[in-house]
Amino acid sequence: MKSPGEFMEILAAYDLTRSYRDAAKICGVSHNTVRSYVKARQEGAQAPVARQRGRMTDPFLPQMISWVEQSRGKIRGDVVHEKLIALGFTGCERTTRTTLAELKAKYRARNVRVHRPWTPEPGLWLL
Repeated sequence: MKSPGEFMEILAAYDLTRSYRDAAKICGVSHNTVRSYVKARQEGAQAPVARQRGRMTDPFLPQMISWVEQSRGKIRGDVVHEKLIALGFTGCERTTRTTLAELKAKYRARNVRVHRPWTPEPGLWLL
């Protein structure tokens, strides 16, 4: 979503050019974005906000997280998909794999093992 400064920049570009496409090229946005912002200004409304949509896997997310934790990030997508179907999931395997990949990446980021090389200092380990 655009900040108030970007919103004003888009409207200023439209006022300058009086063209949705030219204003979009100036600001680096879609001409549809410019059109919706100009329409909102003409109606006296605020800038349009993006809707947050949920995913099909959202109701099953706690269970998927627990499977990733139990398997230490080693569980496969096809296995998770079979388990989700048994729980009543109606989505495709690709949806399951996408969500699982994000969960496993978060797990790996939280549980990374730090390897520090051993750099001996001269004379420190002689005695």
